Amino acid sequence: MRAVVLPSASTSARSGAARVGALSFLMFVAACASAPPVVSPVSPDPGPGPGPGPVSPPTAGEGLSLAALPGWAQEDHLAAFRAYVAGCGRAKGAGAAAVCARARDLADRRLSPSDARSFLETHFVATEARTDNGRAGLLTAYFAPEYPARGAPDAEFDAPVLSRPTNLSEVGDRAAIEAGSARSSVLAWMRAEDLFFLQIQGSGTLTFPDGARLRAAYAADNGARFVGIARPMAERGLLPQNGTSGDAIRAWLAAHRGAEAREVMALNPRYIFFAISPDKGDEATGAAGVPLPARRSVAVDPSHWTYGDAVWIEADGGNLIGARASYRGLVMALDTGSAIRGPVRADLYIGRGDAAGQEAGAVRHPLRMWRLTPKG
Repeated sequence: MRAVVLPSASTSARSGAARVGALSFLMFVAACASAPPVVSPVSPDPGPGPGPGPVSPPTAGEGLSLAALPGWAQEDHLAAFRAYVAGCGRAKGAGAAAVCARARDLADRRLSPSDARSFLETHFVATEARTDNGRAGLLTAYFAPEYPARGAPDAEFDAPVLSRPTNLSEVGDRAAIEAGSARSSVLAWMRAEDLFFLQIQGSGTLTFPDGARLRAAYAADNGARFVGIARPMAERGLLPQNGTSGDAIRAWLAAHRGAEAREVMALNPRYIFFAISPDKGDEATGAAGVPLPARRSVAVDPSHWTYGDAVWIEADGGNLIGARASYRGLVMALDTGSAIRGPVRADLYIGRGDAAGQEAGAVRHPLRMWRLTPKG
C-alpha cells in the first residue's frame, strides 16, 4: 500500500469467526474474511504536511486531543465520521452509546467536513495502545476475494469446495482431507491455489461461466493450527525474502500446480469448510455482525479491544515489493482473526475483488494505534 491517508471500505473473514488478514504476512507466519455500506475512501496521503510532529505518550489517566494525532489535519473527517456511525452501534458502555446516538442523529442532517471534525474532536480523546516491549505493532490487510469456479471438475478446476463434514472431529489435517477423510458435500470446484487462498480469507465470491455468483462463507474448520507458507517458501529459495506477497505466492502455486504445489500447501494443516448462498454484491460482514466499511474497518484482538471501538492508526514503512508507503486514519474495530493477536495488531479490510487483493497482499507495516474514547 503507498503513502496513503486511510481509505474507507471493507470485507471480513468468517463473520463471527476467526479470519485471516494480510495475505503476505499471514502466509508468512500464521490466519480470515466478510461486507458493509460503502464509506467514502480516504484519499492518498500527499506526503509530509503541516500536521503535528511526533506524539508524546499521554499522562496516565488523561487523553490526547484528536488534533494532536499524527495526520489528523489531513484526515477526511466526513468519511471518518461516516465510518464511525456505521460501526459505533457495537460499542460498549453508556458513554459510548450516548455519543453514538448523537452521531447518528447528526448523520441524518446535512453535514459538512468541518461539522464532522468538530463532532469528533468535541466528543473523543485518544490514548495510545502499547506493546509489551514498547516496539511498533503490525498492520496487515485482507479483502473479499472473487474466484472463478465450476459446477463440475476438469483438469484445471480439480479442487472441491467442501461443506461442513458430518465427521468433523475425525477429518485430520489438510493432507488427510484431500485424501478423502471428510464426509462432505462438494459445493463447487476451484483451482487448487484459489481454494487455498479462499480458505485463508475465510469467505469470498465464486463466479461461474454462466454468470452465476455464489457467496462461500466459513462453515467450520478442522481445528488445526494455521501455519504460514511464505517463510518456508523463502527459506527453500522458492521466493525471495521480500517477495512473499499474496500475488507472488499464488503465481508460484499456479505455475507448479499438482504434486509440487500440494506439498507446499500441505505445510499449512488447517482446512476450512464452507456454506454457500446467493451473492448480493454487497460488502462483507465482520465478527461484530456489522458490514465492514472498506478501508475504514479493522480486525483486532478482542482481548485488547472492543467491537465498535474507534481507532486511529498510523502505519509507515512497509517493505514488501509493491507496498504503499503508509496508512493513516480513523478506523472501526469490527472483526477479528486467529492471527490477530496483541494490543497493537490490526488487519485492515480493503474491499472486494482483484485490485483489493493485490493491495492487501503487500501490507506488512509497522503500526501505532490509538483508542478513541468518549470524553467524560
